[in-house]
Amino acid sequence: MSRAYAEVIGDPIAQSKSPAIHGFWLAKLGIQADYRACYVTPEGLAEYLASRRGDPLWRGCNVTMPHKQAVMELVGRIAPPAASIGAVNTVLPNDGGALTGTNTDASGFLEPLKADLAETHYYRMARIIGTGGAARAIITALADKGFTLVVAGRDPGKARALLDELAPKGEHHAIPLSHFANPTDFAFDDREGCLDLVINASSLGMQGQPPLPFDWSHAPPGSIAYDIVTAPLDTPFLQGARAKGHRTIDGLSMLIGQAATAFEHFFGAPPPREHDAELRALLTR
Repeated sequence: MSRAYAEVIGDPIAQSKSPAIHGFWLAKLGIQADYRACYVTPEGLAEYLASRRGDPLWRGCNVTMPHKQAVMELVGRIAPPAASIGAVNTVLPNDGGALTGTNTDASGFLEPLKADLAETHYYRMARIIGTGGAARAIITALADKGFTLVVAGRDPGKARALLDELAPKGEHHAIPLSHFANPTDFAFDDREGCLDLVINASSLGMQGQPPLPFDWSHAPPGSIAYDIVTAPLDTPFLQGARAKGHRTIDGLSMLIGQAATAFEHFFGAPPPREHDAELRALLTR
């Protein structure tokens, strides 16, 4: 018997943990549906969407690299989160074959920071490495939470353009990636009452990608290090942060958080988050 299904699409896609996450939740809830990984090249993106939009069993797809911006031209409606971020990570079918693009990356990124963000700070700063689709969501989310942002990229002009587009009201800074590679003797002031984040929002450090050049002398005392890379899960970036006494958040936190919102869109039920510890154990075997 044919079953409803959702997918994750990307190029490459074999490394995706999304099928394991959604499959785990479907099994726990006893929902008779599937979640698959589908390899889709940039050249095949339009054809993929055209073939799926007419399938009554298709519940939508998550979108990963490199399609998060290109897909925006191929859907009929952009929901507010994706419109402000300028990137789509979830496509949903509507009646009549129309498609809506939305974004769950921002909410997923913020989820493990909820307790920190509930506190009052007199200053919040985030150092963000990367200028891709995930960085767009993170810049948007943190600007909305009152952070001063420093965005580092291979092309600082692109970083500046992102800040001008996504966070035009703040006193933010764009710098070359190389700035963080070399040690600094900068004397940080008292960080009591501050919230400092250092975020790898790029693919640097991922298996098969170049390493991330970051010297931890650039991180204020008490910083939180957050790496969105999931393969490997314990990256050299996070290892370096722990060695300097910083709290760390790994890529599974954002991945599970954004997947939870998408799951409810696809299958009409909230995922059973009481099993998060079991899910993390499954994903890290």
